[in-house]
Amino acid sequence: MTWRIIQDVDTGTDDAVALMIAALSPEIEVVGVTTVNGNVPVHICTENTLRVFDYLGIHNIPVYEGRARPLMRPDISRSSEWVQYLDLPPAHSSKQPEDAVEWLIKTYMESDGDIILVPTGPLTNIAAAIQQEPRILEKIPEMVIMGGGHEIGNSTPSAEFNIWVDPEAARIVLNCGRPIRLIPLDATHKALFSKADLAQLRAIGTPAALAAAACIAPRIENYDTSQPMARPGTAPVHDPLTVLAILDPTIIRTAFIHVDVETKGELTDGRTVCDFHHRSRRPPNVHVAYDADEPKFIRMLMDILSRQVQPVG
Repeated sequence: MTWRIIQDVDTGTDDAVALMIAALSPEIEVVGVTTVNGNVPVHICTENTLRVFDYLGIHNIPVYEGRARPLMRPDISRSSEWVQYLDLPPAHSSKQPEDAVEWLIKTYMESDGDIILVPTGPLTNIAAAIQQEPRILEKIPEMVIMGGGHEIGNSTPSAEFNIWVDPEAARIVLNCGRPIRLIPLDATHKALFSKADLAQLRAIGTPAALAAAACIAPRIENYDTSQPMARPGTAPVHDPLTVLAILDPTIIRTAFIHVDVETKGELTDGRTVCDFHHRSRRPPNVHVAYDADEPKFIRMLMDILSRQVQPVG
């Protein structure tokens, strides 16, 4: 079986690995990639995405640049060390001239309703497309989203970064009525990448494996310093879990519950409110991942990143 997907990214190191995984999987056809303001400003997200594809020799996946700021809020402030390009050669390819939101609308309206949407950054592009043309929802069979946290926050004690950057957009998307699998920090922190795994990745030696290792190594260093895991020398690599969950749904365990987003809380702004105990009495709207199979995660990453790019045409 082949899955057709669109990836909406704020590339970033973990988005970069997710892009590689999707592009190298023969079971997946990446229809296109849209970029959004998030980890870094959107123009850097676009350049980073193009760098990934150019480095791997992938020239048949179009990249469209999207929103440069949240729907209703000012842009987040970034420290100088945060605003950076991936450590890959500058891209020779160019982004497509069409705006990402316009392209999403056109692509879904002309589709057969068979393109899974895979957002791994703030949900600004997706919410903007829904607001502009609500009929696209009829054409989206599923969204597999990396974002949110129930027990874990990483931007505040209550909020995960992707949702915290644009909670109004997240609220629109999570309440849109379409099938959604949400993969929050609670699941991604159950699938950690270690220094031993990093050595194995480097030993594989393919361009994708080496590029992924270059993305993951600083993550392990940064997590050891700022967000240490229970096992030293490990770090989550959040975004690839979305793609792997499409390839093998058993890699995560989910609960179908009601989820909403706090947009006005003094202490909880941007929190994904996951009603695991059904206190709200509101109907379930999201399949939320609360666990992940770490050995399978590592095994699938290693297998896919060991593949070489196949010539197109």
